Amino acid sequence: MAGHLMTREDYEKRKAHLEYLKSTRTLEIAEMLKIARGFGDLSENAEYDAAKDEQSKNEHDIALLEEELRTAQIIERSAMSGDKVGIGSKVTVKNTATGAEVHLEIVGSMAADPVAGKISNESPIGGALFGHTLGDVVPVTTPGGIIHLEIISIN
Repeated sequence: MAGHLMTREDYEKRKAHLEYLKSTRTLEIAEMLKIARGFGDLSENAEYDAAKDEQSKNEHDIALLEEELRTAQIIERSAMSGDKVGIGSKVTVKNTATGAEVHLEIVGSMAADPVAGKISNESPIGGALFGHTLGDVVPVTTPGGIIHLEIISIN
């Protein structure tokens, strides 16, 4: 399996979140379990069941983050060309049909947050823009059909 592409900043954020889950969150869940045990019969104890579910979710999240970090491929910003769209690029594109402009940041799949304008290099738009240069008009297949995006700026 290919590694997860991410910037150094995204890698460090995920590493810090992993440390939080392994330390602080694990201790919080242990305390929740301790309190729930004090409520008596564990077979009918909703608080205990909820705490065990949290423990299971936390362990799952830890395993996922460890795998992401283990297989991460760090893309250094200094190694990226400012001429082409790549991971970490902040791009302004214009829909050639409507004239609407959108500001996007191309990120690795694990850092995607479309609401914040961070789209994955593996998404239809991110993948289409990837590797293109300023002024290129790029066709993008969307659920509503093909649109053409002109690259206005790359930072």
